[in-house]
Amino acid sequence: MSKGKIYVVGIGPGDKEHMTFRAAHAIEQSDIIIGYKTYIELVSDLIDDKKIVSSQMKKEVERCEKTLEYAEEGKTVALVSSGDPGIYGMAGIMLEIVMKHKSDVEVEIVPGVSASSAAASSVGAPLMHDFVTISLSDLLTDWDLIKRRLELVAEGDFVIAIYNPRSKKRTEQIVIARDIFLKHKDKSTPVAIVRNAKREGEET
Repeated sequence: MSKGKIYVVGIGPGDKEHMTFRAAHAIEQSDIIIGYKTYIELVSDLIDDKKIVSSQMKKEVERCEKTLEYAEEGKTVALVSSGDPGIYGMAGIMLEIVMKHKSDVEVEIVPGVSASSAAASSVGAPLMHDFVTISLSDLLTDWDLIKRRLELVAEGDFVIAIYNPRSKKRTEQIVIARDIFLKHKDKSTPVAIVRNAKREGEET
């Protein structure tokens, strides 16, 4: 039986106008579309009558396992991820799963417009010089290490893009990050807060 193929597709911010031609083409070429249900909804007009496998947040490993399972059966599968799949997205997990199973299924990573690039353009503050992205989520990285990284980038005077700034349970991290930055940056330093960058419901 011939092997299938996996596309790990970055759909960018989610609005079709900000998706690459390659991303749209990969979705069109696929038999099955797998992803977090919100991302599936964002590309619903490209899916037509394809098989859809959607799941809740925090089911990333299961999603990748299912993707590989279908590809091993000979299917072409698009695993969709918002932004760029290589920036806090699904690309790394998918490659780890493929390696763990010693599979020879082809994996193509389709890059997309990142949330940091989209948000920067929305507020008219392009990332013109050295910048750093840091996630405040401590699900995969120890919080003490995140704090150390915040100290170092603040001291280095980088432009800083913060991903996952807070959640219902995680409310103190953004306050701690602000206090760390204020040790090294002037209080007048501009801060942009962007939600739903480059898609419906954008707020800046």
